[in-house]
Amino acid sequence: MSIVSVAFRVATALVFSAASVLATETQSVGWDDLIDQSAQTFEDPYRDLTYDQIENLREIIIETARIAEGGLDQADVALSEDRISGAKELLAEDGIDADWLIDQRWIVADRREKAATAANPNLDGQTVTLAGFAILAPADADGTTVVYLVPERGMCSHTPPTNANLMIRARVKCDWSPSAMHEPVRFTGKLSIEETNHSFRIVDGEVPMRASYILDATEV
Repeated sequence: MSIVSVAFRVATALVFSAASVLATETQSVGWDDLIDQSAQTFEDPYRDLTYDQIENLREIIIETARIAEGGLDQADVALSEDRISGAKELLAEDGIDADWLIDQRWIVADRREKAATAANPNLDGQTVTLAGFAILAPADADGTTVVYLVPERGMCSHTPPTNANLMIRARVKCDWSPSAMHEPVRFTGKLSIEETNHSFRIVDGEVPMRASYILDATEV
């Protein structure tokens, strides 16, 4: 084998070795990086409604449901119909088509659900470092320590859980567990997009912990 051939093979091996190192390189990420930004922009006709407008819509829905359920006498039906008519008139004065807006509610709910759960596909399978606050959870079936990483202290105990795409279920692969609720911590490990939904007791009662990510934490 010629010297040139040997040199070429060595150079090729070095290139692939360097590429492998870069592929597993740890990247520091922030909480905003976890969100799939493409799912955040959508038409939401409810977004700019005032409190009074929302209350009028609510009254239309409630009174319509009362009539549909049956069991009301004629006077009560007339009263519900008057309330529906009055609420629609108030909304019409503001240029709002109440019937159309009510028909949109499940469509908007689906869009909001996607925005709250959509994870950043560019981070799937990547080795990342992320800081947050740890909440101890029941261990996995194999005994692995599990914590939930959240962006703000107090979440899930003093305030409701955050959106699923801002919640990480972390499996701790080293000898560490939090010594206090919401302990500040920085994890490094492989991040995977995988939706989980578990409930367990935190402080005063059961809390649903829905996460769009799993992190296999190898460094704390």
